[in-house]
Amino acid sequence: MKKRETLYLIDGSSYIFRAFYGIRQFLSNSKGMPTNALYGFVTMLQKVVREEQPDYLAVIFDSKEKTFRHEMNPDYKANRDAAPDDLIPQFPYFTPLVEAFNIVSLKQDGFEADDIIGTLAKQGEEAGLDVVIVSGDKDMMQLVTPHVHMLDTMKGKRFEAKDVIEKFTVPPDKVIEVMGLMGDTSDNIPGVAGVGPKTAGDLIGKFGSIKNLYEKIDEVDKVKLREKLERDKDNAFLSRELVTIDINMKLSCEIKDLKTAEPDPVKLKKVFNELEFDSLLSGLVGEEKPVEVETNYETILEEAALDTLIKELKKAKSFALDLETTSKHPVHAEIVGISFSYKDNDACYIPVAHRYLGAPKQLDKKLVLDKLKPILEDAKYTKCGQNIKYDLIVFRNEGINLQGIDFDTMLASYVLDPSKRAHSLDDLAKEFLGRKTIAYKDVAGTGQKEIGFDEVEIDIATNYAAEDSDITWLLRKKLEPLLKDETLSLYNELEIPLIDTLADMEMAGILLDKKHLSKLSHQVAIDLQALEAKIYEIADGKFNINSPKQLAVILFEQLKLPTQKKTKTGYSTDVKVLEELASQHELPAKILEYRQLTKIKSTYIDTLPEEVYRKTGRVHTSYNQTIAATGRLSSSGPNLQNIPIRSDLGKEIRKAFIAEQGCKLLSADYSQVELRVLAHLSGDDALISAFKKGEDVHSRTAAEIFSVPIDEIDENQRRSAKAINFGIVYGLSPFGLSRGLKITMGEAKEYIDQYFQLYSKVKIFMDDTIEGARKLGYTSTLLKRRRYLPDINNKNRQVRDAAERIAINSPVQGSAADMIKVAMINLHREFKKRKLKSKMLMQVHDELVFECPEDEQKVVEDIVKKEMEGVFKLKVPLIVDMAWGANWNEAH
Repeated sequence: MKKRETLYLIDGSSYIFRAFYGIRQFLSNSKGMPTNALYGFVTMLQKVVREEQPDYLAVIFDSKEKTFRHEMNPDYKANRDAAPDDLIPQFPYFTPLVEAFNIVSLKQDGFEADDIIGTLAKQGEEAGLDVVIVSGDKDMMQLVTPHVHMLDTMKGKRFEAKDVIEKFTVPPDKVIEVMGLMGDTSDNIPGVAGVGPKTAGDLIGKFGSIKNLYEKIDEVDKVKLREKLERDKDNAFLSRELVTIDINMKLSCEIKDLKTAEPDPVKLKKVFNELEFDSLLSGLVGEEKPVEVETNYETILEEAALDTLIKELKKAKSFALDLETTSKHPVHAEIVGISFSYKDNDACYIPVAHRYLGAPKQLDKKLVLDKLKPILEDAKYTKCGQNIKYDLIVFRNEGINLQGIDFDTMLASYVLDPSKRAHSLDDLAKEFLGRKTIAYKDVAGTGQKEIGFDEVEIDIATNYAAEDSDITWLLRKKLEPLLKDETLSLYNELEIPLIDTLADMEMAGILLDKKHLSKLSHQVAIDLQALEAKIYEIADGKFNINSPKQLAVILFEQLKLPTQKKTKTGYSTDVKVLEELASQHELPAKILEYRQLTKIKSTYIDTLPEEVYRKTGRVHTSYNQTIAATGRLSSSGPNLQNIPIRSDLGKEIRKAFIAEQGCKLLSADYSQVELRVLAHLSGDDALISAFKKGEDVHSRTAAEIFSVPIDEIDENQRRSAKAINFGIVYGLSPFGLSRGLKITMGEAKEYIDQYFQLYSKVKIFMDDTIEGARKLGYTSTLLKRRRYLPDINNKNRQVRDAAERIAINSPVQGSAADMIKVAMINLHREFKKRKLKSKMLMQVHDELVFECPEDEQKVVEDIVKKEMEGVFKLKVPLIVDMAWGANWNEAH
């Protein structure tokens, strides 16, 4: 018997929300646009195609327009929450994604996706197909027949008639009768108040239909139930109509039009590139084949070959280098091998510490480093690398002070386009050379099977390591000509010199008082136990505090608190919801306190001691130059820039960062630097005047907005003004301000209007900045760092608004970031010039932290004040707040 072909109908609207709530971690592209729902949607779509292999396929979406059901009941779906803010910018991309997969996408005004699915399901069955409706929506169960089934891919469950009977106690053709009685609160379908699924199922099981039930209403034995039915008779019949799916629509397509086809690789590549779905791009069928080239990669195992290499490097005068080591953390790393390249497609690898059974004899590491040291430390031989700061630190730990660094391919890529998410060697090779490189996992494995590089066979290691140097050498030739004028100046005068400064900071590290953190961990554990007990007392029973589902039951069913956001899995208990509810009940406030305590304990108190390097007794973070598109530095391994500062617990954590014996820590923090930059860029007279007079700008703003003398401003008024001052820099909207200050939209708009009346040139600056970005496609900082804005003219308002906010913020935040980088370079050079023992240890956005011997404190304080406050000539004075202490908290 011939197997029936299959038609799969995917409920696209349902898929969007399930994907959004299924991937809750924040995913975004380099432009800041959220992409979690889009990524989830694509993977779900691919899973259906791969595992089910349908013969015919369509994805069906709801239309924005009202449907015939709204004509029957204007309140239909009236209680649906607006789409989450992070989902709205993603909506325009779903249909193009489906079409790029060469899958038919359908929607029709006046009807819901359910109606299109129902009509196609009927037509497919009549055409002799087995139909599968891909959805978890119970409404669809009315469509199930012997040849129409449902598939819930999220739960991996299929629904046939027997499964429908198990859920509703009635067969599929009676589902609309049961739903008519029970209603559906999520769609605002009234049903009969007080009649739930079980009662509805029992009634239809006995009477067969709503019509027959009401014709025989006297046969309903329970008086109260009969009264409910009689009271809501009209609602029962209306609800039955509302839940009935239209299976006789006139459609613009036929079943034959839904035949599956191969994806369009060109369209997919375009949309995947825009969304930056790199992992999906790598598996794209029909993608351009990587460029194949002949290479000459040599392994150096003899001293004579090493001597020949050194002669060739000296003759070349410029070369690329790359280290293979035992650790990703440069301070902890030991050299396993070194690779060099000084001509195209030609490179070599010197293994010095490969340890595996059968490994060939390698040159002694000390011999190799001693021979290479003169050329590596001679600045007249110029060196380039990919993230060469890493190599610089590892070499210094081996006693080699690498000199002559004049190019970093990762930094060059970043300066050219800081909005790009990835500047890795693999990405750059693919983009600029069309080359597919050997991935680290290909030689060392992943997960439990991963081995150290010292265990990789030398032949395999040579191909990998030599390729890294070769690609770096070739990339330099591609990237260097692209660096021109201001971009070249920024690269040569700021980013390249900063490498040396950051390397010294990372190597210096900072002492950590592990005993203090151990005591703090013990105390917080006690506080958490007490908090748990208090939560259970308020909730009148134990439950899993970390379970959103169980918490929702306590908040909304037991305590009857008003529901806020609804998700596909129930009511949300996220931070925003709990903050809204905290003013109404004690429990949400305690849950927030519990979550914050738990996070701080696990992220900092218990984790920081594990980051102390045993050889130095210090914590060594890594500063990343190529992560933040604004030009700001970021910190990782561990991140020292996000440690709380205002809470008491945050202050206790900062007490653990201590000075060496005989030294003190100095904290030097720019005062309101971004607002001062805004005053300079906008040229606003009122803002400039306030800073020149040394006034507290937040109090000055509050005095004008609230029409109160400046010396009578209270803390709440100052706090509101501060939110406005800093919010303006980030393109603050009335909606954002109203949520932040818990005021009405009208009040928020009035505050912002008053702000722009007071600082009128700030508004002009913002408008001019956006207009300039529309024409140029980018904005620039004071040091001409560019931030490209491809979405500044996007037709989608939400996407365009996000780009406009970035356009306003980037010149301000980016200029502040550039300024502190210049100050860091100047301070580092001055300390070296004066041969001071003092060290710069940390950079935390607008703050620098130094460790100084007590006899150098006065001179260091003078140098820091002079360099930081004089770093750039602005229309307003730059002010640095400085303080000393035995620990970071005391110095802040």
